[in-house]
Amino acid sequence: MKLNDFLTRELGGRGIVDTNRDVLLDEFFRNPTKYIRDKGALNEIQASGHYLSMKRAVKGEVIFDEDIRKLCDKGVNNLPGWSLAAAEVKATVHNSTKHFLDAAAEEARNPTTTSAPEKLEGLYESVHNARRSHAVELPDGVERKKTGNGNGGA
Repeated sequence: MKLNDFLTRELGGRGIVDTNRDVLLDEFFRNPTKYIRDKGALNEIQASGHYLSMKRAVKGEVIFDEDIRKLCDKGVNNLPGWSLAAAEVKATVHNSTKHFLDAAAEEARNPTTTSAPEKLEGLYESVHNARRSHAVELPDGVERKKTGNGNGGA
């Protein structure tokens, strides 16, 4: 997300400057005074719950991206690779990434959720089972002109 998009969406546009339209949030969080020069506006922005939530989310994404790069450099680029990786490789990533990947690998090995087709009783049966003549029914007072052989062909 870009800085101006965040300021517009979460803070009613407070602090928007045209030159900041292409600034990524992680750049802004690293050096906010570079992008918001009005100290009052910056203090108001930084005091908001939206700012703190987004700062945590962006930091988590940055950490995860760094960890993914480290793992790819070591040849680990999928869950089976993570499961088979040496302890030394796993030790190079943050705990949050380890927990996330361990949980995903466990879920892949032993799925706890199941999926089955969901039958929606009565909701779509009439449409699903309708013949073409029902699907193209015209409103009262409008006569249908018969064309073709009557089975949908022209």
